[in-house]
Amino acid sequence: MSRIHEALKKAEQERAMTQPTPRAESPSMVLEGAAAAEPVRVMASASVLAGTAPTMGLNYENLLARCPRTRWNPDPNTMLFFSNDEHVPGTEEFRTLRSRLYQIRERQTLSKLLVTSALPKEGKSFTSANLAQVIVRQHGRRALLIDADLRNPTLHKLLGAQPGPGLAEYLRREADEFSVIQQGPLENLFFIPAGLNTLNPAELLANELMKSLLSRLGPLFDWIIIDSPPAVPVSDAALISGDCDGVLLVVRSNGTPVDAARRARGEFAERNLIGVVLNGVNPELSPYMGYYYSAYGSDAKAESKN
Repeated sequence: MSRIHEALKKAEQERAMTQPTPRAESPSMVLEGAAAAEPVRVMASASVLAGTAPTMGLNYENLLARCPRTRWNPDPNTMLFFSNDEHVPGTEEFRTLRSRLYQIRERQTLSKLLVTSALPKEGKSFTSANLAQVIVRQHGRRALLIDADLRNPTLHKLLGAQPGPGLAEYLRREADEFSVIQQGPLENLFFIPAGLNTLNPAELLANELMKSLLSRLGPLFDWIIIDSPPAVPVSDAALISGDCDGVLLVVRSNGTPVDAARRARGEFAERNLIGVVLNGVNPELSPYMGYYYSAYGSDAKAESKN
């Protein structure tokens, strides 16, 4: 009888040692702002990260309370909606894109949107970031921007945000959703960076945690915008698209080879490719755009990147 008692006592002690402490999920453990030398990794239990824990308590108020608010220093040449100038070249085109997406949304489910391109440097990150910004310009709209380009992350540079912890840490079960989501200066705009030290990105994105993350966070946002790697060189975009409602393909005017664009379209033949964004159009080649810029816009010209 004494041996049984000792065994039970030992098992209880071991279980207590493996239980996560309340401090492990405290938002105070995440360093905020540009002053942080490096981000702190916050550990979470595997059951929470795998999405097997109850979603009770995961609401917008909880998100606001627990996600770190960080200082961003956005690139003024590419991030069009952080200033008070309503007529920066390019802003009207993004408002039009927003309207088109809402029109499609009236006919089908569309809240998790993957943005990709055929090749690098065609404007997918530029499009993703500004689309998320123009969405939250509408009153009460919430948007989550995710950098799923684990091979060449760029969004944190465009936004001037911390590079991690982010998606990679979440997919490696090293952080929970609260510690990887950043709140920025624009109300209702949230951001998950790609993260740090990313190895085997295709294997990370293919595991069930990506689907679990989108499923858990989907009800909290009007839109989740996911920036992925280019579709032709690697398989990452095709992997992520299976967890999304639609795919938006970005091509660069006078830049994207026709065969590359066709191949990228073929990658999503079985997916919901909802449209194409033509990026890098010279306003001088379009009389309507030229009229808009000369009549209402400033002379400043935004250069789209990545």
